[in-house]
Amino acid sequence: MPAIDPVTLSVVWGGLISTAAEMGSTLLRAAYSMTVREGSDFSTGVFDADGNMIAQGDYSPGHLGSMAYTVRQMLDWYPAETLAPGDAVICNDPSIGSGHLPDLFMVTPVFLGDRRIGYVVNIAHHMDVGGSAPGSEEVVGVRETYQEGIRILPVKLYKGGEAVPEILRIIEGNVRIKDVLGDLRAQYAANLVGVARFRALAEQYGPDALAAAMAEILEKSREGMIAALAELPKGTWRFEDQLDDVGPGTEPVPFRLSLTITDDKVICDWTGTGTQREAGLNCYMQYTRSYCIAAIKGVTLPRAPQNFGIIQCIEIRAPKGSYVNPNPGAASGARSVNANRIYEVVMGAMAQIVPKRVIAASSGFHNPKIFGAVSPFTGKPYLAWMSAVGGMGAHFHRDGNEVTTSPTNGTNTPVEVQEMNAPVFVERMELIPDTGGAGRFRGGMSLRKDVRLLADKGRATNLGDRQKTVPYGLGGGSPGIRAKAILNPGRADERELESKGTYDLVKGDVLSMQTAAGGGYGDPLTRDPKRVLDDVRAGLVSIRAAKDLYAVAVKEHPLAVDVDATFKLRARLARDGRSV
Repeated sequence: MPAIDPVTLSVVWGGLISTAAEMGSTLLRAAYSMTVREGSDFSTGVFDADGNMIAQGDYSPGHLGSMAYTVRQMLDWYPAETLAPGDAVICNDPSIGSGHLPDLFMVTPVFLGDRRIGYVVNIAHHMDVGGSAPGSEEVVGVRETYQEGIRILPVKLYKGGEAVPEILRIIEGNVRIKDVLGDLRAQYAANLVGVARFRALAEQYGPDALAAAMAEILEKSREGMIAALAELPKGTWRFEDQLDDVGPGTEPVPFRLSLTITDDKVICDWTGTGTQREAGLNCYMQYTRSYCIAAIKGVTLPRAPQNFGIIQCIEIRAPKGSYVNPNPGAASGARSVNANRIYEVVMGAMAQIVPKRVIAASSGFHNPKIFGAVSPFTGKPYLAWMSAVGGMGAHFHRDGNEVTTSPTNGTNTPVEVQEMNAPVFVERMELIPDTGGAGRFRGGMSLRKDVRLLADKGRATNLGDRQKTVPYGLGGGSPGIRAKAILNPGRADERELESKGTYDLVKGDVLSMQTAAGGGYGDPLTRDPKRVLDDVRAGLVSIRAAKDLYAVAVKEHPLAVDVDATFKLRARLARDGRSV
């Protein structure tokens, strides 16, 4: 291969990254569903001719970590010689892809003349792919993949630029809403943009030079990761946490990790984690791998573009048949609830190695879907995707962000969009004061979101966690509060719901989602009183909590820190060896 000068390498690298980014912006603008269009639940990537991931868009870690391995498996089904310009291969098999049926991969080859120079890939989360529950993410009563929706092994959806109508009809006949077909076409449009941009780079620099540049990108990325590991101590560290349960009346799922750092590799060994469960929550290896990679890269090499050169320095081990590496066929539709637990267990281990680079546990989310046969406004079936996301865990240097999807990197869907697309009314959406884990830096607050059903009836599948276990704090920081899910709050028929379950709703019912809050970082007694006062002024912390959580006395009229009272209060607590 020809030698590549540093300037050309930099320009090509930037061109490949921008190709993936432009694919993402195309998919976002062309998509039909709110999961893709407003929720940003998709990802994009650019691969070389050997199926190595070279560049990616800045989207979901759950997709990007799995993409590097999924494409290789899909190409085993469709070797290079079986593909032609304009083809697109799709797949949503959980054991091949990102771990559940709603995520559908699409791979398109890139040619310059008769020469195949690489592949462009995207993955999108579809609002529904059939199965026993709306949104295809039911937990309770689901024991195997076949109950969860249509399963598509690698197959060509497009041949020579034309859609295969028979495949589209099979998909259409197995889904509740037709947005799926629009999103599939949007995925293909995004790949066509990627093909054009990728081909333009090959035309400008020549296919040999482009191939050489991609090979060097992989090597330099691998070297960068090894250099980052060289700065860390070598050894093994352990951490564990648990998922509340896998449905009403079930046992928690322990997550146990041994993390080992060597000269050229990080090894995540999940031996000791619970066994796979008869519920729609099992976490296939691709998804486990994704959030291990996300956490490790975020701590070791956060500013470098992710590709296979970095990923190959991270090894994931998990016993077959375990919850984080189930046998094929295990139900997994609602596996997204595991993202936080995997990421945070890895972060907990890394906190013992590089405490200034990690964050405490975040809130997680409530992610219910409400489905009904008839909307009173359109006369058609509806599916409301009603996610609610709370705050992030605190960092060594800063407070946790409010209402931010960590680590999944999605977005909060606007209330107006949710109300426009389904017969629901969002009555309340607000931060809950005094909920973020106390610390020198505070965890992000809980979010409350109340949704009223306007249709005659609907069926809600709830998905959440942290109603029994709290998001942990670090460095002496307090945990965030637990989550709640309440049906009809403040009414005579009010009742607390399980975090995972399916519930029938009637017109006027209100589903109240109250997320957990992020954990704090550092001793609350060391928090700057001015920061506490700012939180009081913002309505995030009450005057009483300022005293109880941070030992900061706040005068009420006008709002101000009582410096003398605060000094005496903190001094007394420190003298007695007590924390707040």
